[in-house]
Amino acid sequence: MTVKDVARCLLFLLVSLFLVISVQGQAGRGKGRVTGAIVDEAGNPVVGAKVVIQYQGDSALSFDSTSNKKGEWSFLGLGTGQWRLSVTADGHLPAVHDFYVKQLETNPKITISLKKAGPAGGGLVKDEATLQLIDEGNQLFNEKNYDQAIQVYREFLEKNPAVYQIYLNTGNCYREKGEYDAAIAEYKTLIERAAKETAGPEYAAKALAAIGECFLKKGEMDQAQEYFKQSVDMYPNNEFLAYNVGEICFSNQKLDEAVQYFELAAKIKPQWPESFYKLGLVYLNKMEYDKARENFNTFLTLEPATERSASVKNILNYLDTIKK
Repeated sequence: MTVKDVARCLLFLLVSLFLVISVQGQAGRGKGRVTGAIVDEAGNPVVGAKVVIQYQGDSALSFDSTSNKKGEWSFLGLGTGQWRLSVTADGHLPAVHDFYVKQLETNPKITISLKKAGPAGGGLVKDEATLQLIDEGNQLFNEKNYDQAIQVYREFLEKNPAVYQIYLNTGNCYREKGEYDAAIAEYKTLIERAAKETAGPEYAAKALAAIGECFLKKGEMDQAQEYFKQSVDMYPNNEFLAYNVGEICFSNQKLDEAVQYFELAAKIKPQWPESFYKLGLVYLNKMEYDKARENFNTFLTLEPATERSASVKNILNYLDTIKK
């Protein structure tokens, strides 16, 4: 084994250790604070809305709260990274919003506008009490109890057939079970229904990306790429969508494709550190160390003083020893 090979092995071990420490040390917990408000389409506060946030990293960490008399909510103790916010409220359609948390800077306030659960809101909840079924299904999904989650989501759909967004949830259950054809059928149903709604493109784009992931897991990369492209083309200015497609590719070791989508996310939102962080990791896996350095350095200018940035600095220091 040459000196260069030894260096590469040591770097691999360092990066692997860094990733384990990053997941275990942060796991979604930290000093970050996020505030927001829930309003209706007229801008009036929605009181008593249930707000749930879930960390999108490897841990299953989540927090929940309810909006106060001003429609406001807040969460403390959040770690750096990507989170997903889900909102349900009587008389309104559920809403989902992805956001990024920083610990040492003020995170922007998140305002969610809920659509009425009626024809003007793009759907019709016939029985508002059944909205709790969405929470129950989400909990079962997080517990990996996919068959029961599907049953609960189906029960909601039977009582509220106009709320087509739930097909994304059922599709995700089938995907996690490895029943990819069944998942694709659910996602395609959502896309057909969303085509008739003015607010449909965002959900349709998510469904297209999900279909791409199914084809990727089936080993059909050309088909996957086709759906990923359709997804991003349909909703081109959403950095989270491009980033999530990059994550799908990265987790399946499709490194060139991951670079493509992480770079798109960085182009859409150049002040967002997450894209550059992931680009650094991808290029490390590709052993393209100069590009890894470039992206890690950009990451550090955007996120200079966190536990994760300290680990990135250690990797950069080690890359310097290899260069020498």
